[in-house]
Amino acid sequence: MPSMDIVSETDLEEVRNAVDNANREISTRFDFRGVEASFEWKKPVVTVKSESDFQLKQLCDMLRSQLTKRKVDAKAMTIGAASATGKNWSQQVTFKEGIEQDVAKKVVKLIKGEKFKVQAAIQGEQVRVTGKKRDDLQAVMRFVREADLEQSFQFTNFKD
Repeated sequence: MPSMDIVSETDLEEVRNAVDNANREISTRFDFRGVEASFEWKKPVVTVKSESDFQLKQLCDMLRSQLTKRKVDAKAMTIGAASATGKNWSQQVTFKEGIEQDVAKKVVKLIKGEKFKVQAAIQGEQVRVTGKKRDDLQAVMRFVREADLEQSFQFTNFKD
């Protein structure tokens, strides 16, 4: 019986590479000359530091573009609130690992609501989908990709 797992994983090595590339890009950009701005990587959190709130937004966009270049889905990152200490601003960017329980319930409910001929079950931080035909599983994959659930999904353990 064909089955697959819907998971949400982030390649943290690619995130580290994107942070390194963004730090290099800061040194080459004209608008950041003479400005204390940086990215700090402490697994799985990136701390963005700058001298103003506007520059923090620019740095987050820069990080998002570097993640896109490294083929890491930007939906995996969660940007925290900006905080000011003295003249410096900082912001925490975290990366989601695993599917949270409420999001997994939404995925199962959406799959069952579309009347696919498959069974979906939550198993920890992933959703197992089984069906009689491979085509049904591929239709579920297409449907989950197109659904707007504010999280990136990958499909692993595909078995015939």
